[in-house]
Amino acid sequence: MRAAAGLTVFAAVLAGCSSPHGQPAPGAEVLAPNEVLQFSVLYAQNCAGCHGDEGSGGAAIALADPVYLEIVDKASLRKVIAGGVQKTAMPPFADVAGGMLTDKQIDAIVTGIRSRWSRPGILAGANPPSYAAETPGNVQRGEVAYVTYCQTCHGPGGRGGKKGSDITNGSFLALISDQGLRTIVIAGRPELGAPDWRGNVPGKPMSDQEVTDVVAWLAAQRTQTPGQPYSVSNYGPSSPGSAQNGGPTPLEFGGSGLSVTAPETRHLR
Repeated sequence: MRAAAGLTVFAAVLAGCSSPHGQPAPGAEVLAPNEVLQFSVLYAQNCAGCHGDEGSGGAAIALADPVYLEIVDKASLRKVIAGGVQKTAMPPFADVAGGMLTDKQIDAIVTGIRSRWSRPGILAGANPPSYAAETPGNVQRGEVAYVTYCQTCHGPGGRGGKKGSDITNGSFLALISDQGLRTIVIAGRPELGAPDWRGNVPGKPMSDQEVTDVVAWLAAQRTQTPGQPYSVSNYGPSSPGSAQNGGPTPLEFGGSGLSVTAPETRHLR
């Protein structure tokens, strides 16, 4: 019995010696951030904050939308992820563009999105508008198309209605590109109950040109000072809100002649 017990202890010692002291066990190493290629990890760390868990949508469109994934091609999706969209809330993620992801990681995200959430053939028999505009848009025609297809939900002038939000809001339009507007008009926002290009008027899908024209009309609603809460004219020398009458002091921007009022701290988030 003692001999058997001694052999057991000896075998355990030998097993321990097979791994040098201080060396991690196989598979225990933590990957460097630029070596992570698991889609679920990459998506959670880089995409879910705006596009929602499992692509369900949030501040940005739902990526788990098979209609959207049928319209956008792989190259266009990759281009947006890698390079971002200037003057919008979509930043570049490629390391060569100022982001933190390698080419392999971006490929893993693109492949993961399409393999998990696309449904090839979902638009079979349909004639969807092209992902990108192929002809110039017309603002006047766009206004007519807006009334026909969009006003029921988004209200007169796009200022919001019972079923839809204010889509001519200056801050909203300042944070979305023309392509972003086009994408939403075509694919809708199913997570918000907004239909795609086929569902605005029963039996009457929007044509490619009508989509282009509506986008032109929406783009024409952009303002030069989006989100500015107060008119500069409210702060003239004799106005109730002027500094001499107890109002906040305007800030002059060097030589431009433009005065705006600094927001109070309570307005900051």
